Amino acid sequence: MCSGDGDCRPLGFLLGLPFALLSLLISIVGVVIWIVGLLLTCICPCCLCLTVIVEMALELVKAPIHVMEWFTSQIPC
Repeated sequence: MCSGDGDCRPLGFLLGLPFALLSLLISIVGVVIWIVGLLLTCICPCCLCLTVIVEMALELVKAPIHVMEWFTSQIPC
């Protein structure tokens, strides 16, 4: 991933790709949890524990992005 200041790390991107694919599978699980949690929150809005589960599911959905950013930041040019 390249940022605007010319800081390009293609090696980190390639090394992180298998881990990003694994985290993509985890994010699919997060989407399922998120949808079920949202439906249950709509049915019973008084359950505050469900909102915590929905927030955790959203973090699972963002996992591939976090993994790729971490890998590209670890590999020097």
